[in-house]
Amino acid sequence: MKTLKVNGMRCGHCKAAVEEAAAKISGVANPQVSLEDKELRFEESGPLDLQALKTAISNIGFDPE
Repeated sequence: MKTLKVNGMRCGHCKAAVEEAAAKISGVANPQVSLEDKELRFEESGPLDLQALKTAISNIGFDPE
C-alpha cells in the first residue's frame, strides 16, 4: 500500500471525507485513513496523478504532505 501524510484529520467525519475524496481520484483503490498515524493508505489501481490526489484533499480542508 502507498501512504500519504494528511494533517488536520481529527475525527470519524474527517476520516470519511478524506477517504471519499481519495476514492474519486483515478488510480486510487481501497483508500483507508489512519487517524492515529495521520495517513491515507491506498492501493494504486492504475496510473495515479499524485498532485490531483493532494489537490482533492486540500480542497476539502486538509493538508496533504
